[in-house]
Amino acid sequence: MNYLEQESERLRYRKLTEADIPRWVDFFVDNDNLAYLGLDLSKSKEVLAEEWITKQFERYRTQNLGHLAVELKETGAFIGMGGILSQVIDGKPEYEIGYSLLPNYWGKGYGTEIAQQLKHFGWENIETNRFVSVIDIRNQRSINVALKNGMTPLFRTQYASLTVDVYGIEKE
Repeated sequence: MNYLEQESERLRYRKLTEADIPRWVDFFVDNDNLAYLGLDLSKSKEVLAEEWITKQFERYRTQNLGHLAVELKETGAFIGMGGILSQVIDGKPEYEIGYSLLPNYWGKGYGTEIAQQLKHFGWENIETNRFVSVIDIRNQRSINVALKNGMTPLFRTQYASLTVDVYGIEKE
């Protein structure tokens, strides 16, 4: 399976493009979760959207991974991003399963569907014994998704100036 073109039950995943930057601006409007991301919120939502997506282009080039655009199969609507990210956490390399949804799409099970798809892809295509999710300790929604994805809390640390719990799942 090609990382940049995946599908799950209700969702299609594809490589981000510059055309997605204006769509991603909506992520920074009326979003109570921004405090959990360690972003410089003094920047405009347009600059934050451009920086976020541009970072994925760099990840595609250097890691063959990164956040993918997530769209509803039924309508083609852009609902957010999800991906496997190569991270260094407390000095150790890890593969993180991460996702972010536009606020209008919260509470519909999409986060869980994305996380489970990425875990499935990862076990089949990436040589690793563990996947993690790095979650701000206040972000109960993401904690719930990690638990539904079979992850358990591993340790607490500081990451991007936030206190986070690192959830993980080991290969069986």
